[in-house]
Amino acid sequence: MELSDLFTPALILDRGRLEANCEAMRERCRRLGVGLRPHMKTLKSIDAARIAIDPEHGGIAVSTLKEAEYFAGHGIEDIQVAVCLTPDKLERAAGVARSIPRFSFFVDSAEAARAIAAAAMPFRVWIEIDSGEHRTGVAADGGALLEIANAFKGSRAFLAGVATHGGHSYRARSAEAITVIAEQEREAVVLAASRLRQAGFDVPGVSAGSTPTAVHARSGDGLTELRPGVYMAGDLFQAAIGSLARGDIAVSVLATVISHDRARGHLIVDAGGLALSKDRSTAALAGGDMGYGLVVDLDGEPAFGDLVVGGVHQEHGEVPVAHSALFDLLPVGARIRILPNHVCMTTAAYDRYRVVDGGHHIIDEWEKTAGW
Repeated sequence: MELSDLFTPALILDRGRLEANCEAMRERCRRLGVGLRPHMKTLKSIDAARIAIDPEHGGIAVSTLKEAEYFAGHGIEDIQVAVCLTPDKLERAAGVARSIPRFSFFVDSAEAARAIAAAAMPFRVWIEIDSGEHRTGVAADGGALLEIANAFKGSRAFLAGVATHGGHSYRARSAEAITVIAEQEREAVVLAASRLRQAGFDVPGVSAGSTPTAVHARSGDGLTELRPGVYMAGDLFQAAIGSLARGDIAVSVLATVISHDRARGHLIVDAGGLALSKDRSTAALAGGDMGYGLVVDLDGEPAFGDLVVGGVHQEHGEVPVAHSALFDLLPVGARIRILPNHVCMTTAAYDRYRVVDGGHHIIDEWEKTAGW
């Protein structure tokens, strides 16, 4: 099957680029002296996980219990749910914990910690540290850190370690700014580990990392692992902030031109808000607003200049056309590919990945999981 044979919209994954991105991150972590725990929130597929896993570490991170169940069912034995779980989810979490040797999840409140301790399960728990994003997590120098750890004393639950996510790196606009955040992230989680050890707790794991901070960090001292995720697939936002090059982006959406409006100067494709997502993350970047995605040819090349999807409806993408010659280059029925702004949001809409290896031929079709 060729790209031209697919029903559109379809999610296209370039295996060669994925493999190169994964090896580059493994090598990056080796240089920093830390393990790599790839976060599978973007490419929720066992086939992608097998390529991404660091054989020297062996584990992955996920965002949902559904993902944990899926990967455990496919033989992954070290799975970290990088989200705080509430007491009502512990019974389901216990099912995963019984099925694999190393299942763990986050906690950031004493209330949840006490519920975990009362569950009488040997849960492995990471205390989440807020290193500046201010989403979830406790302060590295605050009282809640020790209160949570103390809640596990005398129970079957135990600390897997401390973990943080420097998600505020996505608000940075330069490599220098991201480097500062990477160090802030590292210092926060290392301080938390040090305080716990001084209080007599064993802290085997010290986990950090987003794709931007993993790429731009200057030190891994005190860390045991990094857990970036979006680097595998890449997107326009990551390219704009220097996490990877545009030519490294491994995911695109295959779409078809379905209508022309020469009078208004736009053409319509069959990939709208559901197929592309409504993320406008590149809008605030100095390097240029990529709308809802950059239109490229079937080879993934920007043959049409900076042609972007400027507006979306549920199933329609509007592409403003500045030069009338593009209507002739892209007649109704023409196939194009669209590079996404935020690949995590884009891939979530699809039930499978159509895999290519640098060409138009579909070499494989990968299943994936979805939901919660």
